Amino acid sequence: MKHLIEVEKGREAADGRPSAGPVYRSAFAKDGFPPPIPGVDSCWDVFRSSAERHPENRMLGRREVVDGKAGEYVWTTYKEVYDTVIKAGASIRSRGVEQGGRCGIYGANCPEWVISMEACNAHGIYCVPLYDTLGAGAVEFILCHAEVQIAFVEEKKIAEVLKTLQNSSKFLRTIVSFGKVTLEQREAVEKSGLAIFEWDEFLLLGCNNHFDLPVKKKDDICTIMYTSGTTGDPKGVMISNNSIITLISGVDHLLNCVHEQLHEGDVYMSYLPLAHIFDRVIEELFIFHGASIGFWRGDVKLLVEDIGELKPSIFCAVPRVLDRIYTGLQTKISSGGMLRETLFNVSFKYKLHNMMRGNKHDEAATICDKFVFNKVKHGLGGKVRVILSGAAPLATHVEQYLRVVTCAHVLQGYGLTETCAGTFVSLPNDLSMLGTVGPPVPNVNVRLESVPEMGYDALSEVPRGEICIKGNTLFSGYYKREDLTEEVMVDGWFHTGDVGEWQLDGSMKIIDRKKNIFKLSQGEYVAVENLENIYALVSDIDSIWVYGNSFESFLVAIINPSKQALEHWAELNGITGDFATLCENPKAKEYILGELTRIGRDKKLKGFELIKAVHLDPVPFDMERDLLTPTYKKKRPQLLKHYQSVIDDLYKSSK
Repeated sequence: MKHLIEVEKGREAADGRPSAGPVYRSAFAKDGFPPPIPGVDSCWDVFRSSAERHPENRMLGRREVVDGKAGEYVWTTYKEVYDTVIKAGASIRSRGVEQGGRCGIYGANCPEWVISMEACNAHGIYCVPLYDTLGAGAVEFILCHAEVQIAFVEEKKIAEVLKTLQNSSKFLRTIVSFGKVTLEQREAVEKSGLAIFEWDEFLLLGCNNHFDLPVKKKDDICTIMYTSGTTGDPKGVMISNNSIITLISGVDHLLNCVHEQLHEGDVYMSYLPLAHIFDRVIEELFIFHGASIGFWRGDVKLLVEDIGELKPSIFCAVPRVLDRIYTGLQTKISSGGMLRETLFNVSFKYKLHNMMRGNKHDEAATICDKFVFNKVKHGLGGKVRVILSGAAPLATHVEQYLRVVTCAHVLQGYGLTETCAGTFVSLPNDLSMLGTVGPPVPNVNVRLESVPEMGYDALSEVPRGEICIKGNTLFSGYYKREDLTEEVMVDGWFHTGDVGEWQLDGSMKIIDRKKNIFKLSQGEYVAVENLENIYALVSDIDSIWVYGNSFESFLVAIINPSKQALEHWAELNGITGDFATLCENPKAKEYILGELTRIGRDKKLKGFELIKAVHLDPVPFDMERDLLTPTYKKKRPQLLKHYQSVIDDLYKSSK
């Protein structure tokens, strides 16, 4: 496998443990893992050293809003941010929070979020992000479980925190608003025996106090990130300074190896939640290079406009955002007239053909880039050179399309909170990696462990098994849950729960989820995630949830159809009605079911793996109804609860 080197042989099953494949690492680490960054022992050192090297560089930017209208980005420099961080840190300490204390941050990404985070880093205080998309129940759980003493809160989220005070006030003593505080809020907080401050007011608290910055060690915990969890309470993932700085060193080495180095002139659009490890480590990487981070306005409908104004050079996204961009482009092209559509499609096929022959994306069709795809590039600000997708699988047809038309590298990555995000990432200018997450980053060892109950063998000709990871990027354990830590950490190997398949070029393909397996009434096992990945190849659907249980002999599915595709089908077949009406139409259900069956047969699925009945829901699965995690993974128990009556009807009507 050309992008890997083998560092240890595989082992056969023994003593009740399954067999495991060879241990591999990135070929970019053939001479060993990248060395530690000199003089950087903590996340505080990452920021401090950049502020010393690049004091006048633009660091944090937000759009100035005048008379309700958004203008240009207004920037604060590394030196200005550093000075504010020192004030914020002194103010936190003046409220009695010491090294090892816990500080919550709750709200959408903004400069104050990063400043609060860096103030925690400065004083060795654990930063505990609260998900912007979690309801009050989870917010209260995290505040109490982590014993948060001080919480920085977006102005519009203060009400959510106030609902938790009956229990969280056992630990929580101070609330700081990123904006204003109303008189009613102040009264409610003070009634509970706490103090609340507006941002500017809070920064003055530590002005007359001097607090020495404590010594911070590599192994010190930097942040406790609560994973959104598809079942049960969130788990607090403890991440050390060492995990983050090791990841920065590895990713930096990787970018240098593929000639896509980051530099101080790079610009990043901060909109994916900083409460997630994906965005957190990307922003740490940008800070390390003295580069610039601009923030969105917090509205997904205005994101493209913010991108146009900021002109980022690196754009990170989750598949849902890239799916929207793909659908928007498809709609624009199909409505632009026959000539335009033909020109675009011919250019697309020509460039794709050349890229498949091994041409680099910027050399495959320069004329097409200049006259056809340039508009797509300018729609993303005109300067994007790398688009990185993470958090969930990106559909292969979307990845291929964007690789051709955006005039940028489109790379898919894989990682978990427990692995400090990036563990695998596909490489630029290599179309053979489509549909995979690429080879490992050059600071981890990886192996597959067989999952015999699902028929996955890590020692077979096509190695398949649970992905296991070892290295300094790994988490330090689940906070207050040693039992859960011991379940996933065995002999230093973190067991991800994801099932992967090594490709011949050394890239990894995620094919299943170890726990998403159930038995049908006839005794057949169904690996549901694998099926959903196959059925997602049907271009007429946006999302699919496949369901079965041990009391039924067949599978059913709830589907979010593509609005554009279903309306186009209806037009061709002379069927009228709005989108919601079309979703109720028996012929539409029949059509979608036929497409699912066709792809199932193409992919040689067994009879019991074919779907027998579908329900079309015009409303996409969302976080508001608690059907998705903040990283867009399906919450299966909640989906069942929400659609229980629909599922019951599907089974009744199909018998």
